[in-house]
Formats: sequence, structure tokens, C-alpha cells
Amino acid sequence: MEILGVDVGGTGIKVAPVETTGGRLLAERVYLPTPRPATPEAVVTTIAEGAKTFNWKGPIGCGFPAVIRGGKVLTAANVDRSWIGIDASARISEQTGCPSTVANDADCAGIAEMRFGAGRGRVGVVLVVTFGTGIGTALFHRGRLIPNTELGHIELKGKDAETWAAASIRTKEELDWKEWASRVDIYLHAVQRYLWPELFILGGGISADHQHFVPLLTLDTEILPAAMRNEAGIVGAALAVEELAPATSRSA
Repeated sequence: MEILGVDVGGTGIKVAPVETTGGRLLAERVYLPTPRPATPEAVVTTIAEGAKTFNWKGPIGCGFPAVIRGGKVLTAANVDRSWIGIDASARISEQTGCPSTVANDADCAGIAEMRFGAGRGRVGVVLVVTFGTGIGTALFHRGRLIPNTELGHIELKGKDAETWAAASIRTKEELDWKEWASRVDIYLHAVQRYLWPELFILGGGISADHQHFVPLLTLDTEILPAAMRNEAGIVGAALAVEELAPATSRSA
């Protein structure tokens, strides 16, 4: 099946058509800067621009940086707060004329990693953690998603964890790999005390540099870098149409 995957991030929106049987992009992805402010109208217009690039007429899957229930946005850590209460699926469908499914962005990345990446064939408790503008998490048991875990927002060092250990913080504070890895290590130990997963998969764009920080982590739990790197969000958003619809989708 061919589905347009949309990965909405705090800094950029990535769009590409996906062949869901094999989890591959059918064309080079389009990258569009996330609008500032990231209001519903601005973001949906940008998504529609991305879809128009491919002259897209079919289903759209969108990973969005928020808790999503029934297509509706319930939180807004890295987008404008005017999103809260908005039916994102309906808005995207209205703007593009295409049926859409919207899910949490980390959940989408996790779906892709469990289907085609580092989590393939794993049936125990797996936690996918994405490091980017913020920290996203996707929890799986026996390969099934437990959505909207949002463990990037646990309290750590008296702060919201993602404001201390996200990949964007490494850049902002000019931390070297050892300094940042120490923060990631503290964060993962904290999460482990809650869930005790059998495997951590570390994703986001920074996973391409896994050799610089994963060897510095001290957990006994198995840790793997995301195999799909920064394409996981796009591919997973497309897969979400198949795995999560109709619960999170609206038809145009």
C-alpha cells in the first residue's frame, strides 16, 4: 500500500510517500521548516504544501509531537498551545482532501522500528526513545503499542526531562558527547526504574551518531540504536494508517 508519511517535528516537517509492505520511501523526502509559531493553520498549511509536492490524492499518516487521542491533540509541548483540543485528523483531511490518520510522533517512529528496524521480532517489553527537539517514547509489549507514554516529560533534576537531556539541549548548551551521554544515562536509569524494559531502542536523527554516546551508557539493559535512523517517523506515520485507523482517523 502507498501512503504519504508526514513527520511533524519541533524544527522541521518531513514528508514522503511510503510503500508500507517493505517500509521504504518511494521518493526523496521533502523537508519544510516547522512554522513559527506552530499554530494549527500554519502547520496544516505546511503539511498540505508537502502533499502537493507529490500531487498526493491518497491516505496520509501524520506523526505529531503531542498526545493524540481519536485524532485530537491533547498536549502541546513543542507546538503552539492553540493546538490543544484540535481534531488534527479532521483539519488535515479538510486542507488536503485526503483521508488522514494522526498519531504521536514517537509512537510512529516506534511502530516503524518494531516492524522493520531494531525491534523486529522482539516480543518482550521494548521502549523506543527518540532524542530530538524533545524526548519522545514509545512502549511496546509483545510487539503491541501502548500509546502516548510521554516519558520525556518525567521530572529529572527538578526539570522536565527533555529540557535537560534532549538532543537539542546538547547543541544549545554545547555539550560534548561525554557530557550529554551522562545526562542520557541518568534519564534512562530513571525510566528503567518505572518500566524495566528488556530493550531500549534509541532513535531520532542523533541515532546516526550512536557510536559517540551509546558505548558511554552504563545500563545493564540491552541498548540498540534505531536502525531506520531519521526515516522512522515518516515510515511509521504511514504504517499508523494501517495499524491505528479507524480509531485515530477521519475521512475527507
